[in-house]
Amino acid sequence: MNLHAEILMNITPTETRVAVVENGVVQEIVIERTHHRGLVGNIYKGKVVRVLPGMQAAFVDIGLERAAFIHAAEVGTGDPNAPINQLLHEGQAIVVQVTKDPIGTKGARLTTELSIPSRYLVYMPNSNHVGISQRIEGEEERDRLKQLVLDCMEVEGLTGAVGFILRTAAEGVGEDEILADTRYLRRLWRKLEERIKDNKPPCVIYDELPLSLRTIRDYCRPETTKLLIDSRENAQKIEQFCQQYVPEVSEKITVYPGPRPIFELYGVEDEIQRALERKVPLKSGGYLVIDQTEAMTTIDVNTGGFVGRRNLEDTIFKTNLEAATAIGRQVRLRNLGGIIILDFIDMVEPEHRRQVLRMLEKVLEKDHTKTKISGVSELGLVEMTRKRTRENLSQMLLEPCHTCNGLGSVKTVETLCYEIFREILREERAYQAGTYTVLASQQVVDRLLDEDSNGLADLEAFIGKTIRLQVESQYTQDQYDIVLQ
Repeated sequence: MNLHAEILMNITPTETRVAVVENGVVQEIVIERTHHRGLVGNIYKGKVVRVLPGMQAAFVDIGLERAAFIHAAEVGTGDPNAPINQLLHEGQAIVVQVTKDPIGTKGARLTTELSIPSRYLVYMPNSNHVGISQRIEGEEERDRLKQLVLDCMEVEGLTGAVGFILRTAAEGVGEDEILADTRYLRRLWRKLEERIKDNKPPCVIYDELPLSLRTIRDYCRPETTKLLIDSRENAQKIEQFCQQYVPEVSEKITVYPGPRPIFELYGVEDEIQRALERKVPLKSGGYLVIDQTEAMTTIDVNTGGFVGRRNLEDTIFKTNLEAATAIGRQVRLRNLGGIIILDFIDMVEPEHRRQVLRMLEKVLEKDHTKTKISGVSELGLVEMTRKRTRENLSQMLLEPCHTCNGLGSVKTVETLCYEIFREILREERAYQAGTYTVLASQQVVDRLLDEDSNGLADLEAFIGKTIRLQVESQYTQDQYDIVLQ
């Protein structure tokens, strides 16, 4: 089936939201808030504030709330085994690029190996290597493109001085496009060199493009048939950008003028809501359970009520195949990163395991974020990694529940009543108050007056004091206070 892709842009003064729709199904959602723009790709002139020899790393002040982090392996000196305290020292000025946004309690991750992307190329001022995207597979095309870049570098007098990587979008393009990109990147780098020279750290040297323009550069591919934008003013800015850098995309831009919100019309709002839930139903009746922790994400495959026509192994194989397709989509949709453990249902047949793994690899081929997959273990586990550069969808849109502090569950009413009994005993031994008043939710007070009324009476008799109960309507189930009088 031919891939037919559309890109939808919902732009407001406060945020930009982009949805990539392939063959009518939402595959990717990217959100950028105006006041919390991502930092990946930004270049800073920073100052080393602390060197940590034990961790082979250093903290760098780049002007953010938290110091950023750089590992010795990311300090480009030509010697990967050099100790960090030989590479950097406190107070040193250093030009760095952000490779990972600050996520949770972790500061931004940095590298000194700078790279500046254009439509077809990535310019690397500190390298002399010419590379090609792995997605361009034909050997003949790879050789042609590499020679094109080498020719353009010779024309510009850059041979041996800098490096380039040919991006996936370069497939099939000619010398004029590559030469134009080479010249644009060279001019841009000259401006950045002046800023590096003239400014004191910490300061921004290069700001990555906003999401609306990054989308044009990074997501538009030959199979993209339409770019639908719901803001006429922004559509004009995007069109100007396209005419300057990617004229072939200009004709695909369409302003969406409809009365219904664009994300509602295409079902994207519903997809966002579903992508925040733990459980993902499969058409067969099976389902996935996705749990995200700080260390990793686990995805568990369950058959649910699905029973195959032939036998159990057939049922398991079909469910796992469907799950592999769904997992590939969910990983992109939710922007899951880091270590991801997939728990497929155990398969007896080695051929079934091979086919499920092949299906997973196939659906992840369309993912522009780098992924790596291990084989299926005897237990049906697959370990995969996906490059984490920005917050995933739930990190961006959700926060920990203030009632359960992110546990996903709260103490039972019974547990809380027994906790209150113990707390009153502790207070009595420490302070010996005249009376005790328990302030709690309606559910807790109801239980203390009903199932646990005998326990409450026994406690009053034991300490020889009156225990009063008071409902606090604003209290959550696991909130309570004991007031001494």
